[in-house]
Amino acid sequence: MSTRYDCRDPFSRTAGIDAAVTAARAGELIVLPTDTVYGIGADAFIPAAVTTMLAAKGRGRNMPPPVLVGTARAAAALVDDLGAFGQDLIDEFWPGALTLVFRASPTLLWDLGDTKGTVALRMPLHSVALDVLKQTGPLAVSSANRHGQPSAINADEAEQQLGEAVSVYLDGGPCLDNVPSTILDLTGTIPKVLRSGAVSVDRLRAVSSILAENEHYPEEPADVKPAEPHPLETGPVDPATGEPPSVA
Repeated sequence: MSTRYDCRDPFSRTAGIDAAVTAARAGELIVLPTDTVYGIGADAFIPAAVTTMLAAKGRGRNMPPPVLVGTARAAAALVDDLGAFGQDLIDEFWPGALTLVFRASPTLLWDLGDTKGTVALRMPLHSVALDVLKQTGPLAVSSANRHGQPSAINADEAEQQLGEAVSVYLDGGPCLDNVPSTILDLTGTIPKVLRSGAVSVDRLRAVSSILAENEHYPEEPADVKPAEPHPLETGPVDPATGEPPSVA
């Protein structure tokens, strides 16, 4: 049975965050507000929970979810290397609406789906989400909607689409800015924009002067093996938007 908490009320917020943390640790699904759209989340290190989340959305393993973190330190522990620009981009834009794709650390004991050895990470600029993430650790989070339907910008829309598949709904009110996050691929030597979003290319170039906008640069150094393209770049298109899958 699902439980919903109004996080605009201080007492309900505290109870809701505690319930969400408990549910996530138990391998159950939660819905939480972010600074872009509402997200459905599961413990990133419980494969069965991630599988359940994908099923609740109507997705398969070929559309793995991004991972939200509560601190930059948590992100660094999940990647093989931040690369030449990763730390500077994190310092400038996190928490915020920038999703960064890295090569995942090969030591991680998780299964997010067919990630091709990469992981998409973001630290959201939303106090409720951060309070949850700082207690749960990394969560696999995707937009709180059924595949092919519009992303939920309030708890009502999320609950209408996901129903009893979710144990805890955290209602933070409507999303004020529902522009999706910008997705930047850092798995190669040249950062590449996979999806335009809330963080403009001009702002990115202020930190990373070398930037590709969905272009392919064949001149990789001979001693560097590029990662396989992340599914956010090459995966199926969302029928509702005509774009790659939504990222919370």
